[in-house]
Amino acid sequence: MRFFYPFFLIFEIQKNKSMDTFIQKFHSGWAYLAIALLVFAVVNSIIGKTSGKEFTAKDRKIALFALIGVHIQLLVGIILYFVSPLGSASFGQMSDKALRLTSLEHPLINIIAIVLITIGWSKHKKATESVAKFKSIALFYGLGLVLILSRIPWSLWFSN
Repeated sequence: MRFFYPFFLIFEIQKNKSMDTFIQKFHSGWAYLAIALLVFAVVNSIIGKTSGKEFTAKDRKIALFALIGVHIQLLVGIILYFVSPLGSASFGQMSDKALRLTSLEHPLINIIAIVLITIGWSKHKKATESVAKFKSIALFYGLGLVLILSRIPWSLWFSN
């Protein structure tokens, strides 16, 4: 039985490393979906506002799916922040531009962006007119989208 012990020890180490890699890959992959949903919601709201159409259940669902998508991205990102060596483990190394981006700028700006998106969702629910609903989604989701795009670690996305 002692013969197999090093194998299990190596397996345990690999399992933890692969979990970190899985969460990172999931976070990167889900980002494509979250951004696509967000772009779709912003474009749909701009079209709805400019065309003067009524805000329907379809428009509400598009905005809701974008809201859910970015919130899932946030939850996975928070988990990743605490298990990844590029997250909280590298916090405080502000002289390194790449580590500063992944440990401070990316999480902070994206939390602000998701707060703005959530405010847009809440403001649209309180609005009574279709134009106001489209306007709040287009404005707040659009600001959130710009912030998210500004702090994506593009070098990590395209390095693999």
